[in-house]
Amino acid sequence: MGDRIKVTDQEKLTLLYERFRDVCLVEKEVWKEIFMPREVTQGPVRTNMQDRYDVEIDDPAIEEALDANIPRGSQALAAAIQEYRANISFYRKG
Repeated sequence: MGDRIKVTDQEKLTLLYERFRDVCLVEKEVWKEIFMPREVTQGPVRTNMQDRYDVEIDDPAIEEALDANIPRGSQALAAAIQEYRANISFYRKG
């Protein structure tokens, strides 16, 4: 299955929370896996190369709260994600 590495870098987490919000809004459900473009520091960038992240929410009630905010739109969902940041973890699949 591969190694999983918990993301702790604040800049990367900010991007992941935004991506998580966007994915939830598009798919109308709380996803367990999201994709981000692979970071490349030099050379050509292949747009089909993506890093995979597992999303873990440590409390079913929080998952329900996030799900309830999806129909309310981007700002409401972003506020809920901000509120529950401590309960949402991202793990990069190695």
